[in-house]
Amino acid sequence: MFDRLGRSEGRQAHSLLSAQTPAASRSPSRAPGRQPPGRPPGPEPAGPPAPSGAPGTAPGGRGHRPVALVTGASSGIGTAVAEQLAAEGGWRLLLSGRDEDRLARIATRTGGVPLAADLSDPRARARLAEEALAHSGRVDALVAGAGIGWAGPFTTMPAQDIDDVLAVNLNATLHLVRLLLPGMVRQRSGRLVLIGSLAGSVGVRGEAVYAATKAGLTAFADSLRYELAPSGVRVSMVLPGVVDTPFFQRRGAPYHRDRPRPVPAGHVAGAVCRALRTGRPNAYVPSWLALPAWLHGAAPGLFRTLAQRFG
Repeated sequence: MFDRLGRSEGRQAHSLLSAQTPAASRSPSRAPGRQPPGRPPGPEPAGPPAPSGAPGTAPGGRGHRPVALVTGASSGIGTAVAEQLAAEGGWRLLLSGRDEDRLARIATRTGGVPLAADLSDPRARARLAEEALAHSGRVDALVAGAGIGWAGPFTTMPAQDIDDVLAVNLNATLHLVRLLLPGMVRQRSGRLVLIGSLAGSVGVRGEAVYAATKAGLTAFADSLRYELAPSGVRVSMVLPGVVDTPFFQRRGAPYHRDRPRPVPAGHVAGAVCRALRTGRPNAYVPSWLALPAWLHGAAPGLFRTLAQRFG
């Protein structure tokens, strides 16, 4: 899709076009997401011409800007992804989040279309996919960034909180992929970028359910890669450690460990943009976190000993 910020090819769209995806059948539910002022409903026109023969170019030399749907866009990593994609250019952005006011401000800032949705609600997931396809006719990339947390001993975790974390972090992503993937397969191109976590690779004390949802996403992505190998659709996991976002305040337990240190959300957004561009399967943020993930798989006993000692 795009190269690093500051490089000349960073503003060319990658090969995410072809036949348009038909909209899903409309389900009787709540009203669709709001349109920005002055923008009529329905598919947008194609973007400016791309150089002939460039990735993302239709026959005849005219390119269409690919469409990216970013969930969790009203805060944290999702906001950073929307801002970075807007800065790099070349994308038509559909932005989803629960906070309608904040989402509308971010959409105005990035030129995206706000599609408010509470992804813990199964009906909202179906409606979001329907609205995205109805608005743009296709979704070329899904960045699944919506997520919530809960911290504390598992024995004290309320049943409803277990259901909520599973619903937002795991179930919503699986269902959105199920709804959007057929169109990508038909057009033989697409990107799925799932925001995982180091917690899903190694487990974290006090975050058992959160870690389980992220491990589930990793296994889901691995399995999909086998299924989609001949299809032209790439599946990537971006696996951050601790990120400096409001996530910890919202879960009710601030981050207090010395290691690993929080990284800015923009670093994770950079990894997402690279994944969209290259289709790289896994990217840890920061990259050195691949080492504990490797050690956990190669020598789990040693890893557990070190984790118990150093926390």
